Amino acid sequence: MSSGQFFAVVGVLLFVSGLGGAMISAHVVRRILALNVAGSGVFLLLVALAYRGQDAVPDPIPHALVLTGIVVAVCTTALALVLAVRLAQERTHE
Repeated sequence: MSSGQFFAVVGVLLFVSGLGGAMISAHVVRRILALNVAGSGVFLLLVALAYRGQDAVPDPIPHALVLTGIVVAVCTTALALVLAVRLAQERTHE
């Protein structure tokens, strides 16, 4: 098993575990964290698919997509956490 295949398998496992955690958990923050784990699995899978071998240069397009995806994931996580805090505040006022 090459390192590219290993990282692809780990990426799929991260995605599946994150998706399972998002479906099982009832707490909002845990769901957000589980979706972040699933997103990290997708990023790892994309980087693993860009691997072409020891001597070959990896494909730069998936790396650029992953870098952009990380920035978007941080922004959406911040927004989701703010919305979770607002939801908790609304529930305590009722």
